[in-house]
Amino acid sequence: MVLMTTDDDHAGLKKNLEHLFLDMTQMKSFRQAATIIRHGDGLIVTDTVGNQYIDGLSGIWVVNIGHGNQAVIDAMTKQLQRVTFNMPIGTINEPAIRLARLIADITPAPLTTVKLVNSGSEATETALKLARQYFLQMGHPRKTKIISRYLSWHGATMGALSMSGTTGLKTPFEPLLGGCLQVPPPYCYRCPYGLRYPDCDVACARMIEKVIDWEGPQTVAAIIVDPVMVSAGILVPPDEYLPILRNICDRTNTLLIFDEVITGFGRVGKLFAMEVFGVVPDIVAMGKGMSSGYAPLAAIIASQRIADAFWGKPDEHLEFMHGHTFGANPLSSTAGLASIQQMLAHDMLEHAELVGKHLQQQAQNLYRHEMVGDVRGVGLMMGVEFVTDRQTRESFPAEVKAGLKVQDACKRRGLLLRANPDWIALGPPLISTQVDIDRMLEIIDACIEQVQEEIQDL
Repeated sequence: MVLMTTDDDHAGLKKNLEHLFLDMTQMKSFRQAATIIRHGDGLIVTDTVGNQYIDGLSGIWVVNIGHGNQAVIDAMTKQLQRVTFNMPIGTINEPAIRLARLIADITPAPLTTVKLVNSGSEATETALKLARQYFLQMGHPRKTKIISRYLSWHGATMGALSMSGTTGLKTPFEPLLGGCLQVPPPYCYRCPYGLRYPDCDVACARMIEKVIDWEGPQTVAAIIVDPVMVSAGILVPPDEYLPILRNICDRTNTLLIFDEVITGFGRVGKLFAMEVFGVVPDIVAMGKGMSSGYAPLAAIIASQRIADAFWGKPDEHLEFMHGHTFGANPLSSTAGLASIQQMLAHDMLEHAELVGKHLQQQAQNLYRHEMVGDVRGVGLMMGVEFVTDRQTRESFPAEVKAGLKVQDACKRRGLLLRANPDWIALGPPLISTQVDIDRMLEIIDACIEQVQEEIQDL
């Protein structure tokens, strides 16, 4: 059922936007043409003036099982009638215990021990703190540095932001946390080293070992990577990249952390990207699709080796000195349990893998447009990078903003997706069918053609 509203209701809501900050959004311009979502059902969201959109980004890589899943809603309603909060120090609730066990069951050994939090930023920052405290308790107090990649995004809290490599989002808050280092990413389309894969011998991975050596292995605690760099435009690494990092970490006593906040829970056609790439890290951060957006929820899971370092007598003070008021919340945990159970019970992972292959194959047709430089992705995530010259791979001038123009054109045709000035990204819910994918690509294709004509006329 689509819920409608009057223009007066919409106008009143728009006016009240003066009391709200939205994420990384200039509210003055947003308020003039605000899209206010009122209802969601499956792939479709409806705004307060009745416009309907295909949710081609699953909210923002979140609503993996789709909007309005009644089984999740029923489970949460039941939990609301039991208990919605417990004292987080000294007590725990049943849904949180069951969720931790489920996560341990669906992740590969030696990952065993879960910390439940509220958001992806909290999860990656929890991983950072766990790594530092782990080495402190293992007798290596100088192992505090964290290596990440330029163009990465690990979250908005200060620790997570310090590990991120997106300059424009970091500079307003500097100086940031010390000991966080960035290295060039596996951006094969625009190799930072000017090389070409596979002749490059995956130099971007091997350079990380040099950085560890130059910094001193006795000072480096962890490498954190998002297996697919979504915020850089869906950068999929070469097959050898993550196994090389695993090998480097093993040889230098460095923890490997995967930020699977976006890639987890079916987005890549498997439960986690670590299954796609065949690499098990020491810590995994997860969130977003974990509860499919039905409640705020995220987590980390750590290996048994790490967990053992925090197991002892009370007077040894080995406990993990970290927590959040709403971490392991019973209602959020229920949402996570129900969402993951829906994925598993209804074969959504197998479906996403099949439909994801269809997406990647059909997306190659976008190369018919001269401004399409690179089409890349895995599973149900796809990125398209735009260039002014496909041969030289020259980007458009900054003022052109081709990606944002395509995004705007798609929205006007009823498709929501992610964009920056140089690329667009698509990440629909796991329940999408091949027909749904074809419709989304049809809209994207038409909008690229439209924008290409507009740019040529400039």
